[in-house]
Amino acid sequence: MLEEQTAKIPSDVYLWAAAGTMALSAVLFCTKNKNASIFFGQWAPSLLIIGLYNKLVKLEGHDKEDKGEEKPSFQGRQTVAGVV
Repeated sequence: MLEEQTAKIPSDVYLWAAAGTMALSAVLFCTKNKNASIFFGQWAPSLLIIGLYNKLVKLEGHDKEDKGEEKPSFQGRQTVAGVV
């Protein structure tokens, strides 16, 4: 259920939100509001990780398994020893 709701949000929203918090943090730092700057600056990594999770769910998530689609198998070259 969570993946269904987060899949509706475009992945670049998280990127722009992270960039916005970094910009806000820089502005607050320049205005000598160091505590607020640190507070908002720490949001950026979390937003980027959530965006990465969102992207992975869209590409490789459970949606393919639920719809009956199979994940593609690795079609790489084999070496002489037979190990890929």
